[in-house]
Amino acid sequence: MTRLTHINQAGEAHMVDVSTKAETVREARAEALVVMHPETLQMIVDGKHHKGDVFATARIAGIQAAKRTWELIPLCHPLMLSKVEVTLEAQPEQQRVRIESRCRLSGKTGVEMEALTAASVAALTIYDMCKAVQKDIVIERLRLLSKSGGKSGDFEVNSND
Repeated sequence: MTRLTHINQAGEAHMVDVSTKAETVREARAEALVVMHPETLQMIVDGKHHKGDVFATARIAGIQAAKRTWELIPLCHPLMLSKVEVTLEAQPEQQRVRIESRCRLSGKTGVEMEALTAASVAALTIYDMCKAVQKDIVIERLRLLSKSGGKSGDFEVNSND
């Protein structure tokens, strides 16, 4: 059974001490899906949204959020990320936008939360920019796709999922 490490011996939540851990290259990827009406997606793809370039704004929001994860999620360590990448892909056949984020650093703790935060904030930004056009947009399947580096080893979602 895996022991939760954010609980100390007194049973209280605390920030994990990573000072004795070795620095390794660590990378994580996450995704989120934003489902919308075909007309809303087409408006975004055609660049006809009155608020501007939805994908560019969502990309910047995701990058900024990854860099500030430690301010948003209690007990996360402040990290000096060496790379944050957010890609957005219109998938008209599924009436959605697929967001994938990738975070990397050389450090003592992983970047899973940063990748998840980047994908979720990019998705929320799309919702925010499009809510005047469509209120029933659905954000779904926020998940970790992969992680590498660190003591707990590598992880990758089965490509069939």
